[in-house]
Amino acid sequence: MIMNESSYFQPITRTMSSKYLHIILLFASSLLSGVLCLKECTNVPTQLGSHSVRAQLSAEEVNALFEESHSHMHLTPTDEATWMDIQPRKLLNKNNRHQEEFDWLMLYRSIKGSGLRPASVQEGNDFLSEVSLHDVRLATDSVYGQAQQTNLEYLLLLDVDQLVWNFRKQAGLATPGTPYGGWEGADVELRGHFVGHYMSATAKAWASTHNETLFTKMTSVVDVLYTCQKAIGTGYLSAFPDELFDRFEAVKPVWAPYYTIHKIMAGLLDQYTYAGNSKALVMLTSMAEYFSNRVKNVVQKYSIERHYTSLNEETGGMNDVLYRLYTITKDEKHLILAHLFDKPCFLGLLAVQADSLSGFHTNTHIPVVIGAQMRYEVTGDPLYKEIGAFFMDIVNSSHAYATGGTSVSEFWYDPKRIADMLTTENEESCTTYNMLKVSRNLFRWTKEVAYADYYERALINGVLSIQKRGSQPGIMIYMLPMKPGSSKAVSYHGWGTQFNSFWCCYGTGIESFSKLGDSIYFEQKGSSPSLYIIQSIPSTFNWKSAGLLISQQMQPLTSTDSALRVSFIISSNQSNNQASTINIRIPSWTSLDNFKASLNSQKFVPMLQGSFISIMRNWASNDNLVLEYPISIHSEQIKDDRPEYSSLHAIFFGPYLLAGITTGDWDAKSGNSNSVSDWISPVPSTYNSQLISLTQQSLNKTLFVSNSNLSLTMQDTPLAGSHSAVQATFRIYPQDSKTKHYFVSSHKTSNGSKSKGTTTDAYVMIEPFDMPSMVVTNTLSISNTKGSDSTFRLIPGLDGTANSASLELSTKLGCYMSTGAVDYSTGQKLLVLCKGSGKLRDDATFNRAATFIPVDGVRQYDPLSFVAKGQKRNFLLEPLMGLKDEFYTVYFNVRA
Repeated sequence: MIMNESSYFQPITRTMSSKYLHIILLFASSLLSGVLCLKECTNVPTQLGSHSVRAQLSAEEVNALFEESHSHMHLTPTDEATWMDIQPRKLLNKNNRHQEEFDWLMLYRSIKGSGLRPASVQEGNDFLSEVSLHDVRLATDSVYGQAQQTNLEYLLLLDVDQLVWNFRKQAGLATPGTPYGGWEGADVELRGHFVGHYMSATAKAWASTHNETLFTKMTSVVDVLYTCQKAIGTGYLSAFPDELFDRFEAVKPVWAPYYTIHKIMAGLLDQYTYAGNSKALVMLTSMAEYFSNRVKNVVQKYSIERHYTSLNEETGGMNDVLYRLYTITKDEKHLILAHLFDKPCFLGLLAVQADSLSGFHTNTHIPVVIGAQMRYEVTGDPLYKEIGAFFMDIVNSSHAYATGGTSVSEFWYDPKRIADMLTTENEESCTTYNMLKVSRNLFRWTKEVAYADYYERALINGVLSIQKRGSQPGIMIYMLPMKPGSSKAVSYHGWGTQFNSFWCCYGTGIESFSKLGDSIYFEQKGSSPSLYIIQSIPSTFNWKSAGLLISQQMQPLTSTDSALRVSFIISSNQSNNQASTINIRIPSWTSLDNFKASLNSQKFVPMLQGSFISIMRNWASNDNLVLEYPISIHSEQIKDDRPEYSSLHAIFFGPYLLAGITTGDWDAKSGNSNSVSDWISPVPSTYNSQLISLTQQSLNKTLFVSNSNLSLTMQDTPLAGSHSAVQATFRIYPQDSKTKHYFVSSHKTSNGSKSKGTTTDAYVMIEPFDMPSMVVTNTLSISNTKGSDSTFRLIPGLDGTANSASLELSTKLGCYMSTGAVDYSTGQKLLVLCKGSGKLRDDATFNRAATFIPVDGVRQYDPLSFVAKGQKRNFLLEPLMGLKDEFYTVYFNVRA
């Protein structure tokens, strides 16, 4: 079926009381005069807004662009009355002298408009609680466990001295070794940001694995940074001089110093929270004191509007980390400082529920929303809960791709115009990392399954798609292309490198793969233990409050399956455990019509609580709960409300986004059917045994027959995961379905591939891997018409080489597929040669040129492979998350 967008994420209708509306109007009018200026108080969409562009510019180019983009901005208030309630002016006594003491509580009450102290909503609320990463373990043989392991290997690979080199340099300490390159280079203003991410990632990875080598390494990083902070002596800690903050406060060109400081502060907080490093908390509070003094000085010397104007430069999640710090210290200075990073001109638009995201730099502003969400948790202010919910609604209804990701060239553009935004520079990885945080918070507050559905979609198709698993650790991408005929390897950045990239998305990348277990299980505190399981991720959870150990397993899924089978083995680890409730999400992509459940092999009809299966019982040791979710193919229309783009659809199998392997064609054919299953069919698992690559030796190299632009040529050995591997793989199958065993495995070749020899003559067809139902013809062209001229007689190699094969034309006996030479270079085109033609010097040469060594296909079908009918050719569909360098399309132009 073709699903509309509401079936994936239906914006939640919210009604507001007059009290809430009054709060919003006050917030928008008196606090946020920047709203009246709209985009004047934010990152305007210039080249400087993009990290990618900023990294390539010289200082002179930055200054020129900065002056141009800021020429329209007002640095002083134009309406004093508007700011009267919130601007903590220099207080004058009767002798007209400045009052020396700056009262942070006075500032908070001035901004808040109340003399009341903040009241946290954490206690006595109905929020779901996070479970400890220390209690969750991923199954090592799952894609999640593999992703975590690949990331762990990268974290262990990085060198402490190289990571902290710039910090030591800044502190005037000895600098053994050399600094890393890329965005951690010694001359890059953003240097140090990755080290902050590294502290966060290692803290979470250690909690997830308890790898002792990692613990030693991350503790060493904190120890070095502690020494650096002590050497500086002011509480300041960074890899760059504080002169960058002088420029920030003067609204002069500078590359996001608070962005980096946020990463360092968050890293220290995570080292304290996840790893118990008390030294990190001391360092963090010293940094907060230093920066509270800086902000205080700006507000005293100029105005609060001047501070807000400086927030036009990206500040990361400064509000978030400071609110989190406040929950530990209860120091109101941290609360006030956090609020001063709640960017008013952006949050104000969300407060009045205006979809005005167009033109905003995406990853500058999602962290601001995350901080606003934390403010709600800390203060109980309902306005900030509404801001987070409205923001999530408009991003997903108007600005999101099928992956769940958002942004194009790092910005948002017009709502419901996604069809115009399909480029190689879509979905900055950082934005997906941060949107997952937004949805996670909303789910914890509301238990609304739409947020858990979003998390699943973005995690599987967004996060898992950015890492190159199964190769070198530390290879990730910045952008996830959505343009038809794109490749993850072919964009502005392409795949990064282990030691010379360190982009912002490398930082969020290592964090994402360190915390894959943090959103599977959530606990409901109360007199009776209650657990929410919202992701089907193979793992174990030690549910200590209930005295239970839960092992979640998922049966391997294939494209021919009609159900996703998930099982839970629940064991009690205490003698008299109390009754407890387990609630398991029913995802939006399934149906209850054929849903099945069994407990200890006995079928039962589970109780439903909204979109959750709810089971309350005294769990016995080794209780086995099995759930079977019906799963099927469905399509989803692109988020574009123009009629001319209504035919653009993405294809899903359950939660898995399927990409078509293609270099650009995207025209699919649905016929007259409304059922997606009528024009999309699964690839049988038995087809893998028919995948063959044909090789030949020339000039001491092994070359492969490849489909290059519908022409057969000889190409170099393809790398695993490359598009060349796709082109060098063919499905060779018998014309007569009764023919069996026309290839037999024999031995491995010099490059490790299994050689296959022929046992009997067979008439076969040759199908390019990425062009299902198309065949190689006897003229060696590729056609979608099958007939007698698309059949070859497969026989043992003419030159008598063991395990070899030759392909004789069925329409012209004595004529063969041939390279036409014995010694040739890469790119040699295949041709048809007939015996006795005299085009080769002798029979031996003819036989060698027409003999190939068949080996196992260098590319195999993914277990979740499908074939979609096309207008000109059919498409092989595979999960986007599993692709590496192949060219693909995410959206199809589906027409009858």
